[in-house]
Amino acid sequence: MHELLSSTAFWMCLSIVCYACSIRLQQRFPSPLCNPLLLASIMIGALLVGTGTTYQTYQGAGQMIVFFLTPATVALALPIFRKLDVLRANLLPILIGALVGSVVSILSVIGFCRLFGLSDVLTLSLLPKSVTSPIAVALSDMLGGFPSVTAIAVVFTGISGAVLLPSFLRALGIRDPLQTGLAMGTASHAVGTARALEIGETEGAMSGLAIGVAGLLTTVLLSLWTMVA
Repeated sequence: MHELLSSTAFWMCLSIVCYACSIRLQQRFPSPLCNPLLLASIMIGALLVGTGTTYQTYQGAGQMIVFFLTPATVALALPIFRKLDVLRANLLPILIGALVGSVVSILSVIGFCRLFGLSDVLTLSLLPKSVTSPIAVALSDMLGGFPSVTAIAVVFTGISGAVLLPSFLRALGIRDPLQTGLAMGTASHAVGTARALEIGETEGAMSGLAIGVAGLLTTVLLSLWTMVA
């Protein structure tokens, strides 16, 4: 049993099974709280605690899963290609929206970190929280933050955005597919985009586009910020 619990392949397969079960639960109970990534994370966390398995043991399985993140992100180019006419017609609003979202994300992190007295290193670790994991971790390392803290912040931001943003946007009266997709991609990257694709193809395409645009803009903004600071 110890050898099984120490196996990277076992935990990778178990993660996939938990995610598949979470998708079935979401289909049966279509609630924002039944987000597959959130449910799967809770299941895996409970199993790790229940079996006494360390994070270091599970980390190998996590790295194997993360390996597929890049090709999965690249695959988002397909819905973008299908909505090129929408992109061409709204290029300037999309760029401005992603820029404003990126600036607000960075400034809100700085503001809240100072409000709660967090250290400079933690602040640097949290700054790229709203961009996709590969970009966020690289930015955190460049800024001198803790990449592990950044990864956790990115996952939390993505899950909370996927769960809360659709209802929040509807409460604000925002129902336009382009605006919804742009907001979800800019604020909650790939996880938000997965939720946006469930809402509609236009929302998913705009959200997928926002991932790349917001990631690029955040990289430029943080590079300029480090030069000034």
